[in-house]
Amino acid sequence: MVQPHPDESNATPGPEARMSRLEAQVATLAEAVRVLARGLENIPSEDVPPEEAARGARLAHELLISQGL
Repeated sequence: MVQPHPDESNATPGPEARMSRLEAQVATLAEAVRVLARGLENIPSEDVPPEEAARGARLAHELLISQGL
């Protein structure tokens, strides 16, 4: 379920507002991917602790939720 962004109104936003929002969403998605990848990083000689993978997934999820994605 997608929640409306706090600055959304019933009026159709202009191109600049839509572009700005899209850029913010892409930045948020990129950060979520970075957090998730960090949690899954693997040094060839070591196993990834399950807690690290879970922590990365949780942080990525919280980041997306906080931005309404």
